Amino acid sequence: MEQFSMPQSILQVVSEKGFDGLREIIRLLFNEAMKMERENYLHASPYQRTSERTDYANGFKPRTVNTLQGEIELSVPQTRNGGFYPSCLEKGLRSDRAINVAMAEMYIHGVATREVTKALENMCGLDVSAMQVSRATAMLDTEFKKWREKPLTAPIKYLLWMPGTKRFALRTIRSWIVLF
Repeated sequence: MEQFSMPQSILQVVSEKGFDGLREIIRLLFNEAMKMERENYLHASPYQRTSERTDYANGFKPRTVNTLQGEIELSVPQTRNGGFYPSCLEKGLRSDRAINVAMAEMYIHGVATREVTKALENMCGLDVSAMQVSRATAMLDTEFKKWREKPLTAPIKYLLWMPGTKRFALRTIRSWIVLF
């Protein structure tokens, strides 16, 4: 069984700040995980010379990610040939999925774009622009359109209770009718 040792910096933040240090803990954990992933990608530790080495480390690039805990500044490891990108981050993604889900949920319930920005600012302390909300809802619209236009491969069978007759009717349908 592999041993896992918690970095001292994380333990120090937990002991000093408790739950108030969650943002700092997340930052430290992500940075350490990305460094370890880069080492695995390179097949070598820093300053180690091996014949299996595939590339060389080339510093870090700052990246701000919006999460429910607020903005977190990460140090994304780089490689010389640029073939590495951490799997825990998605290219181009600037906010946590939970924030996008919250925006989508508010959009579905008919909350206005400006109200969504105010709600997210109150919930997370994030300054989300109306343009970001509009982009998220546009992506949601395309996903809804794909789902609505997806053909059904087999007919759907359902039972229909007919009140007053004490009977059921078996019906089948081949396509969905979705009203929005």
